[in-house]
Amino acid sequence: MQNEEGQNMDLYIPSSATNRLITSKDHASVQINVGHLDELGRYTGTFSTFALCGFVRAQGDADSALDRLWQKKKAKVRQ
Repeated sequence: MQNEEGQNMDLYIPSSATNRLITSKDHASVQINVGHLDELGRYTGTFSTFALCGFVRAQGDADSALDRLWQKKKAKVRQ
């Protein structure tokens, strides 16, 4: 949700992998920033952010979920 000034006002964000809300009591959740590289392998100063809830991590699916999310995002940012 955004206010009139365009600022994000959400208290809870959804997990990138499952769209489950990450609540304040989910202490196993993580947010990971993946840096973008140019064709020479140098960091460009931009990154993509992925949020994973504790449920995904507890199931042991965090690495495959992050890989799947990055493969989708990689096509958009042309990595």
